[in-house]
Amino acid sequence: MTDKIPLLIDTDPGVDDALALLMAFNDTRHEVVGLTIAAGNVGLQHTVANALKLCEVVGAQVPVFAGCVAPLLHPARDAAYVHGRDGFGDVGYTPATRSVEAEHAALAILRLSHAHAGRLLLVALGPLTNLALALKLDPSLPSRVARLVVMGGAVSAHGNISAAAEFNVAFDPEAAHLVFEAFPAFDLADWEATIAHGLHHPSVVEWLAADSERARFYEAISRKTREWSADRRGDHWHSADGLAMAYALHPDGAAETAERPVAVELAGRLARGATIVDWNRQEGRPDNARILLRYDQGRFETLVREALARR
Repeated sequence: MTDKIPLLIDTDPGVDDALALLMAFNDTRHEVVGLTIAAGNVGLQHTVANALKLCEVVGAQVPVFAGCVAPLLHPARDAAYVHGRDGFGDVGYTPATRSVEAEHAALAILRLSHAHAGRLLLVALGPLTNLALALKLDPSLPSRVARLVVMGGAVSAHGNISAAAEFNVAFDPEAAHLVFEAFPAFDLADWEATIAHGLHHPSVVEWLAADSERARFYEAISRKTREWSADRRGDHWHSADGLAMAYALHPDGAAETAERPVAVELAGRLARGATIVDWNRQEGRPDNARILLRYDQGRFETLVREALARR
């Protein structure tokens, strides 16, 4: 058995997912044991193809498992307007030569949770559909996961896909509800933490000039979303999944967290998909989420820069 921490990533690549994956592949203390893929940023055929391509770019022989093609109950709009129709900036990259595994992502999550019981770090970077399905198949899953890190939510209702809701949770609120109810404790890196930890555009351009295949590939696929961000959000570009991965890989970089009960609004006409934080613990529910409020900005930027520069 390796001493490395087994890392399973549930994701919907996506440009910012790609950066988070580069960070994970660059970390020497963790071993990525699988990528389970959902629809989200774009459709499943693209998110699977993107995951396979990124593995090829970094030379990682990590199994990729296709999962759910749609939310559990209700249709949802994707984020192709940010990431490109294919999720990777529509640059027309040559598809990877390897294929996806035959096993469904939800089944792979359960199998890998048994294989690495008590040690598994599970990082969820996209809609939680695959994880919710795995929980329905086996509700004992949380007992085998050492730590769950979720990128999702907007803890004071400053959403990015609606007035109150963040994209990952709003894409499949029922799935997020099931996951948040099932896990007695999880770490949450939300959209508002993302906004507080922006990456200065000129610095990102400098990092992307590194003489590495990873930087060249990422510069190309991220160009569309960086231009979109510069036009709408000003001097800083934001990587929600990158910040969540930094928190997952290096939790000691968290400068401030808060443990509170977090639930998902399912029925609200204006707030469906919102993450409701009981900041004052008024409803008597137990704390289930450790919410990231501040992360060491210098450390975050170093992790991003090193991941891009690796040859």
